Amino acid sequence: MSQEWIIRVENSADYESIDRVVIAASREEETAQLVRDLRTHGDALLSLVAESASSVVGHIMMSRALIEDARGNIPAAALAPLMVDPAYQNKGIGSLLTRHALQHCRLSGETIVLILGHPTYYPRFGFSADLAQSLKIPFKPRVPGAYMALELKPGVLSGVTGRVMYPRAFGLAPEWTNHG
Repeated sequence: MSQEWIIRVENSADYESIDRVVIAASREEETAQLVRDLRTHGDALLSLVAESASSVVGHIMMSRALIEDARGNIPAAALAPLMVDPAYQNKGIGSLLTRHALQHCRLSGETIVLILGHPTYYPRFGFSADLAQSLKIPFKPRVPGAYMALELKPGVLSGVTGRVMYPRAFGLAPEWTNHG
């Protein structure tokens, strides 16, 4: 049996459904608050939903990160969060959302995507922990290799070292925040 999912940009009518999916998948109100704050502060680069039978069953968001390098700040897209309603997990929705989001990043001129995620899931999309090794991050990954990077333009991370700064919605110390 094949299921067709509709992937589209979120709209304001989706907000409550996105909250429901994010809370169900993460079991954390804080993750839903992160999505709301990224949206409210204008830090979301992209927010897509997966829809089935007119119901939101998945969500992915990209926000702006900056790599503070000796040559200046290098823009990157941060993939977070990616959530799928537990009743719809393991059906390819997360992969479909990720592919669509990465394609959007390519088309909009992004060159780097960063993720703190499962080290056995994200490499299928080209993410690599090796590419992120020279980056200083404000997170302490629970498993080795969980912080990864993807070069949408080959070689763009070559020689790049520095601190990765995130939008204020992530609730990080000021030295890790890319907005006031």
